[in-house]
This record gives sequence, C-alpha cells and structure tokens, in this order.
Amino acid sequence: MALATHRTSEFDRDTAVTRRAPGVYDAHLSAGWTIIQAVNGGYLLALMGRALGDALPHPDPMSVTAHYLTASVPGPAVIRTEVVRTGRTMSTGTATLVQFAEDGSEVERLRVLAAYGDLGALPDDVRTTAKPPAIPPYEHCLGTDSAPDGRPAIPGSTAIAERLALRLDPATAGWAVGAPSGKGEMRAWFGLADGREPDPLSLLLTVDALPPTAFEMGLSGWVPTVELTAHIRRRPAPGPLRVAITTRNLAGGFLEEDAEVWDSEDRLVAQSRQLARAVLQGQ
Repeated sequence: MALATHRTSEFDRDTAVTRRAPGVYDAHLSAGWTIIQAVNGGYLLALMGRALGDALPHPDPMSVTAHYLTASVPGPAVIRTEVVRTGRTMSTGTATLVQFAEDGSEVERLRVLAAYGDLGALPDDVRTTAKPPAIPPYEHCLGTDSAPDGRPAIPGSTAIAERLALRLDPATAGWAVGAPSGKGEMRAWFGLADGREPDPLSLLLTVDALPPTAFEMGLSGWVPTVELTAHIRRRPAPGPLRVAITTRNLAGGFLEEDAEVWDSEDRLVAQSRQLARAVLQGQ
C-alpha cells in the first residue's frame, strides 16, 4: 500500500514509502539526493521519519537518533519498523534500513531510534537565551547559481544541490573561493528548490543538508556522518529557514556539528548534533 503524501514536491515523491506488511516498507533511494555517490544522511533521516510516522500513532518526530552503519546508494531499500512503546502523549519506535548486495545478502545501512508526539499540542511558553543567527539578506548570500549582485557561485558538484534553495553567508563560504576562514562555522538560508514549505519531516533533512563545517576549517575530503540526533521543537512557519552549524572540536579524525534551525518567525524549530569523520583526500 503506497502511503499518500500531502504535497507533490520532489521531497515528498523521493521520501515516499510503500507498506508491504505491518511495519515493513519498500522505498527507493533517489540519486537526486546524493553527495558524490553516497545518499545524503538528512534525506535518509527524513525517509525513515516517513515510515515511522506511519508505524507510530503520533504525528510528529520530536527526537530522532540515527547511526549510519554503511554508505547508502541509490536504488531499492527496505525499512523495517518496530513500535517500542505507545503512551498518551508520545510513542517510541525503531527502524532499520537495508539494501541488498549483488549476491542477494542484506546490508544494513542505518538504524534509528525515535520519539514521536504532537507538536501542535505543546504549550506556547518559551524561555530561552538562544538567538537567531545573524545572516546577511538572502540576495547578498552565495548560492549554487550566480547571486543577483554578481557574486561568484558556490561550486555545486553534488546532485542534492539542485534540490535545494541554499544561500550561504559569505563569512562562512571562504572555502568556495579557496580561502577558508579556519573557523568551524556554516550559516545559510535554506529551502527546497521546488518551493515546498518546511514541516517537521523536512526539518530532518534540513539539519544535515549544508556543506560540512570541515570545508571552512580547510579540509576538503568526504565527511561521512557516524551518528546524528535531531530534536524537532516546533512546526515551522512558512518561508525560508535560517541554519547555523558550528564545530568546536576536531580531534582524532572526528568532529561534531551542532545545528540550529530558525523559521521565518524567529522561532527555534530544530536542533541537532552529529559526530562525523573528517576523511582527508587520499585516505
């Protein structure tokens, strides 16, 4: 049974899953969301979120933790979910995504533990010291196409770049012109290229869709995610999002990335932390 999606965007089409049996879903990993040959981790997180949203009784992802075991590739996949606990306001489930080797054996790609609830039922009280990131106006930031003011374009060598309306803060885009700042920072305006408005599911993509902070630290190799935890705090308002990612520590070949996502009404709608490997070119 194919699950209906409420929008007809590329994102919804490419994260669609078909229920084969209770808790078991067929999916197709789209080549449109790849970085080099590997499928983007945020896209995979959203795909798993789609299946878990069908398996669990509550509508919204609130905490999702994924361990990336092997690199996913475009093509068919199977997602298996399990309901761990169902409560009045939250439910918890697990999911695994597998693909198949040439000999027919299963290869597990990632494993997820998630808590779902109803973001619309949360109280409105907010007490915070967090502030939205200071990013120049959209038209003064750098994208994969040429900026209106004639600024150079960000080099877009990955398929996922064509799916995103991404504009990087010039202060965190020195790597694109061969002059990285050395700081572990990345900030950007974010949206989907086909105009789809953000929602809790697409926020799972948003937290892992910017170029890695390692680029601005002077590294240029692959930065595969080992583990990623996303917290979805609110349903975002329509309009572009602002994303800020920071890294404080790169050591032993690993770094952390802490992300915040703010909506058009200056509300913090998602947070995440991931551990990633800093793979130098030639390794």
